[in-house]
Amino acid sequence: MNIVEIENVTKTFDEHVAVDSLSLEVPEGRIYGFIGPNGSGKTTTLRMIMNIFYPDRGSVRVFGEQTYGACSDRIGYLPEERGLYRKMKIREMLRFFGGLKRKPSEIYPEVDRWLERLDLADWGNKKVETLSKGMSQKVQFIATVVSSPELIILDEPFTGLDPVNADIIKSAILELRDKGATVIFSTHDMSMAEKMCDFIFMIFKGKKVLDRTLTSIQEKYGHDTLRITGDGGSDVMQNIDGVEKINDFGRMQELRISHEADPQKIIAEIMSRIKVMSFEIARPSLHDIFIRIAGPEAKEVNHA
Repeated sequence: MNIVEIENVTKTFDEHVAVDSLSLEVPEGRIYGFIGPNGSGKTTTLRMIMNIFYPDRGSVRVFGEQTYGACSDRIGYLPEERGLYRKMKIREMLRFFGGLKRKPSEIYPEVDRWLERLDLADWGNKKVETLSKGMSQKVQFIATVVSSPELIILDEPFTGLDPVNADIIKSAILELRDKGATVIFSTHDMSMAEKMCDFIFMIFKGKKVLDRTLTSIQEKYGHDTLRITGDGGSDVMQNIDGVEKINDFGRMQELRISHEADPQKIIAEIMSRIKVMSFEIARPSLHDIFIRIAGPEAKEVNHA
């Protein structure tokens, strides 16, 4: 069953086409990642799912229905521009948000469980204004999920979080998926999307350019990536036949090789120049695929 179905949707703002003839399906019980550059149409698409915006053309169906007006209580939404009632106490505010969708007897234990789950139990009786930015983001996440929605939409949930809190939110999202929720989230964190998402959707200049599982996306590009760790850096890897591009990460260099090139010969040539500590012939990372599509080389693949 598909929880969200978008069919041939176009949305414009004045002369700007934010989303152009977009179709996609979000299956039940999966984590579906939205990726794309700033201004590509991710947030606009999420807002159309939420009925904040309506498409100019096409249809958006959630739980099999095309609706207008207030969004369903079955959906939890964490917007990119977030806000909390700063003068309210945290537990009181979360009970208020949860009570908009469910009975107090159901919400109160869930509020306490989530405060404990996200390491905020000691802060429940403090005012929102006393929270750090990271704590505020965790409280906003709780407000989104405390009513146990069937569909959870998170717009950039990891932005601004330190690694510890990002890991806490990541684990909470996986827990929700394991309990049957469907999760859609947008992110600029390619490594997080690569590790978490069952499906990856990429939008570029309002158009869909990727929409499939990570494995099938990587298979499309093949094993054209060579990762080398060694002494000498990228300068000593210049002018090697079959190497199309070098992405320098300091101690590690990521080489994109042509399809007809022999990676063994490239490795042998590099080993004749420097001491190699490790090497790997691999499929490209999601980050690399993202750069290929959204970066300077976008014209090569934006019809993939």
